[in-house]
Amino acid sequence: MSTTASEITFRLEQKRRVQADFPGPKSIALTERRKAVVAAGVASAVPVYVADADGGIIHDVDGNSFIDLGSGIAVTSVGASDPAVVGAVKEAVEHFTHTCFMVTPYESYVALAEQLNRLTPGDHEKRTVLFNSGAEAVENAVKVARLATGRDAVVAFDHAYHGRTNLTMALTAKAMPYKTNFGPFAPEVYRMPMSYPYREENPSITGAEAAKRAITMIEKQIGGDQVAAIIIEPIQGEGGFIVPAEGFLPALAAWAKANGVVFIADEVQSGFCRTGEWFAVDHEGVIPDIITMAKGIAGGMPLSAITGRSDLLDAVHPGGLGGTYGGNPVACAAALAAIGSMEEYNLAGRARHIEQLATGRLQELQAELAGAGTAVIGDIRGRGAMLAIELVQAGSKEPNPELTKAVAAACLKEGVIILTCGTYGNVIRLLPPLVITDDLLNDGLDVLATAIKANA
Repeated sequence: MSTTASEITFRLEQKRRVQADFPGPKSIALTERRKAVVAAGVASAVPVYVADADGGIIHDVDGNSFIDLGSGIAVTSVGASDPAVVGAVKEAVEHFTHTCFMVTPYESYVALAEQLNRLTPGDHEKRTVLFNSGAEAVENAVKVARLATGRDAVVAFDHAYHGRTNLTMALTAKAMPYKTNFGPFAPEVYRMPMSYPYREENPSITGAEAAKRAITMIEKQIGGDQVAAIIIEPIQGEGGFIVPAEGFLPALAAWAKANGVVFIADEVQSGFCRTGEWFAVDHEGVIPDIITMAKGIAGGMPLSAITGRSDLLDAVHPGGLGGTYGGNPVACAAALAAIGSMEEYNLAGRARHIEQLATGRLQELQAELAGAGTAVIGDIRGRGAMLAIELVQAGSKEPNPELTKAVAAACLKEGVIILTCGTYGNVIRLLPPLVITDDLLNDGLDVLATAIKANA
């Protein structure tokens, strides 16, 4: 696939169009219906209701067209209605929607496991298990590590996000809205300092030195022989798209290997071409013992997986892993089709092109604002189509969540959907579908730049 995405045909016109009465009357009416039936704890970032989506465009029920720079949180990497995924789902549904793989198995589960064993890092013998959500994959990766090692302790990191279930809330670092008043949490979880280059007290600290800092704490506070697993997002997601300094991940992985600790790479958000490689650990040649996957795996269908060393996964007794819906046949068909589209269109290459285009634009904006005395862009970071802008108070590193909210609202008003994140609520994250056209991406970046300048 060319890096202009010109070879892809879309059903919907790839242009934004927002009417004056935004949100429209149909979305307002749906919001009122929602209030009466949907729990208030389920929040939505955008006050409109979707009617159709394709490529980099979302249509709402009132006829507005939005540029999608969120991909349903890195899920619709191949687009929200990729023809190959749609066709595979239709064909699968026509045969059967469910039998439960633990009762009467089917080929698509096996075929997808073969693909994941092929695509994930390392040429060692692997095994795969399929589940439904990222949190479920993380839970099961930890289960496997504990059983295989006979140890209990699990090490996670500052700014981490691993899910909303009891164990994954314990692994997650951010309290509000994910953990507040939901405890007590699962025990034997220990948090260590992350490599966060922009916010390091010592800006010259290397990745290897940051890893040594964490390893020293592990050995002092837990003991290496007590640790079942280290779990880490190679690029942290909800924590702010934090890319650790080069050498941090390899040093942690090497220590884990030397101490019989299972190294789990949580690639739920960063996997499947999102960062310009199939998986984010590929950038530094790190080979995890277990890798967790979800989000972009199946073109929007609910599916997750863990793939890991055969000796680890095969250590679990029969019946110890599974779930009623895990590896649903329709979702498996969607995943096989999505992986096919990623390879056919070279979406890893497309992600690298998006990084080059977007980063250049954002760096120009950063310099322009600094020259005007409003240096509110503290950091631009990320890999591939997983990019972040950290907004700060002008002339400092003080987080600026108010500006972040204002920018997101201004973009939405103009027809561009962006997501925010970060421990301090001050990070704009850009997760466009990997099939987005250059014209549409540039239009979205124009709107974003205008919003930042207007609100700085």
